[in-house]
Amino acid sequence: MSFFWSSGSSLVDFLVSPGWIAQDKGAMLIQLVYTVAALFLVWLLHYIVFRPLNRIRDLCETGYKDLVRWDRYGRTKRQLANEARRNKKVGEVPPVYPNGWFALCESDDVRNGHVLAVDALGENMAVFRTEEGKACVLDAYCPHLGAHLGIGGRVVGDCIECPFHGWQFNGNDGKCTSIPYSKGKVPSNARVKKWPTHEVNGFIFVWYHAESDKSLEPEWTVPELDEISSGRWRYRGRTEYKVNVHIQEIPENGADVAHLAYLHGPSILFGSDLTAITREDDRKTKSWAPLLHHHWEVGWKGPEPGSPDWHLAVTTIKHDLRLFGCIPFILMDVEAKQIGPGLVHLTMGTSLGRCVLVQTVTPVAPFTQRVLHRLYTSPTVIAPYAKLILWGEAIQFERDVAVWNHKTYIKNPLIVSEDRTISRHRRWYQQFYSENSPRFETIIENQKGSIDW
Repeated sequence: MSFFWSSGSSLVDFLVSPGWIAQDKGAMLIQLVYTVAALFLVWLLHYIVFRPLNRIRDLCETGYKDLVRWDRYGRTKRQLANEARRNKKVGEVPPVYPNGWFALCESDDVRNGHVLAVDALGENMAVFRTEEGKACVLDAYCPHLGAHLGIGGRVVGDCIECPFHGWQFNGNDGKCTSIPYSKGKVPSNARVKKWPTHEVNGFIFVWYHAESDKSLEPEWTVPELDEISSGRWRYRGRTEYKVNVHIQEIPENGADVAHLAYLHGPSILFGSDLTAITREDDRKTKSWAPLLHHHWEVGWKGPEPGSPDWHLAVTTIKHDLRLFGCIPFILMDVEAKQIGPGLVHLTMGTSLGRCVLVQTVTPVAPFTQRVLHRLYTSPTVIAPYAKLILWGEAIQFERDVAVWNHKTYIKNPLIVSEDRTISRHRRWYQQFYSENSPRFETIIENQKGSIDW
């Protein structure tokens, strides 16, 4: 008995000794570091492999780095961007809201029975989804006393209910179906405008047309991408931007063949800061030129005269990433189908499989465009490679944004023969304007005296 007691006493003395405690704390600390590192690697693996990319850039976040570098007064980037927008010369621009389908929001922005307020195309709209899941878009203001249906309104069956007095408007036709405190018949003229709506490919679109006789009957429809609607292809992420430019400038980029080699040729590793980009023909920095360079072969084609697909134009691109400027090792065939004034289906063929990038451009204001990209890939395109594609596209797009945010529109540009596709694109795009399409001068005139704090 004394032996066991003495042995136990020695063990207890050892466990409480300073040497054992110090050794135990050191081991625990090492174990804690390993655990944190393992958790971080698991999170990083999850982010790279499973989590879709979500890159959002506000109006002041792209294209204003030079102004920040030059500023000596401690102004914020937002203040500098707003000043640049005020000082920018508009130019003799076309109408600011062309006719066509425009994406108001993404499908997952509005759940069943929920309401979303959206401002676009000079209009205020209430987007809601009925309890059965149908997407509807109505004018935002209740004809009773002008309350905003999208702010505080709620969904009741197929209707949206005004937050002010409870009037209910049907999402299918805009008619008022109920006035809760009235014992009389609902007036026949109690209604709000119902916007033609089409939900497809992860977006909720509305049809906009400046001519009243064409505003309710769309002239064409947004094509459904079976790879997306069937669920066969995987959603890989999105990017979202606000851009300070006239809407026509963005799709015109697809017909501007010459700018691809100059602006988008340098490696994406340079990022989107235009002053940091090193080009192959820059003698001062040629020794620092990167090993990688993008090479493009581009063609633009509009529809044939009299074609039923008059609203379609196609840009074809052969892209390869070249090592030392001469050895291609990542090749990609791209077809960018411009569908109307504000939608592009960009299909890419890669060595791992096919992808499609859906781009929507929607005017929030005359010179503010909301641009969304959603990437879907075939199952053979692994997530890290899909993210690389979307990240690379984002960097290249942000280079364009940096130019758009500061450029003026030139109605009759000085062009050379190699720029002829720009003129062809402008002639094609003109068909999306009509007699009553809103012009910038008219909008400014109508806004005089408006409230602005």
